[in-house]
Amino acid sequence: MPNKWTFTIKPIAQLLKEEVTDGLWCDPFAGMNSPAQITNDLRHDMPTTHHLPALEFLKSLPDAHFDGVLYDPPYSPRQVKECYESINIEGWDGKWDGRTTFWSETMDEVARILKPNGKLIAFGWTSMGGSMSRGFEMQRILLVPHGGRKNDTIVTVEIKSN
Repeated sequence: MPNKWTFTIKPIAQLLKEEVTDGLWCDPFAGMNSPAQITNDLRHDMPTTHHLPALEFLKSLPDAHFDGVLYDPPYSPRQVKECYESINIEGWDGKWDGRTTFWSETMDEVARILKPNGKLIAFGWTSMGGSMSRGFEMQRILLVPHGGRKNDTIVTVEIKSN
């Protein structure tokens, strides 16, 4: 069944056990239960190492520093809106235009902070992941069906080429 804490969903937890290997991992949208050592979430009540907007957090990190990145942002404009309204972000006007630039900018930063041969594990409703244009090669796709009218979760595991 769906769960807002993605990493607790049984097949996803199993994939993480298999794929999150040694090394330093980062999670820019951590929420709860992230296995990464360096974590970020806008909400100050989350047990993360940082509480910044994801793009600002990613831009603050050094180049080619991480062995892996978990990328589990809010999937939909509704989820983004709910998240931002719940924490009263300065400058938030109550609208989310679904800026595709935000997603591409955060993924550009993920590609920058990953070491060569680093691993990207992305979660969402598409299998887009990091994309070949950023030097990622797809290794594994997990489809987690939630039944009924719930959207499936698609998990991609990619390796950043040298």
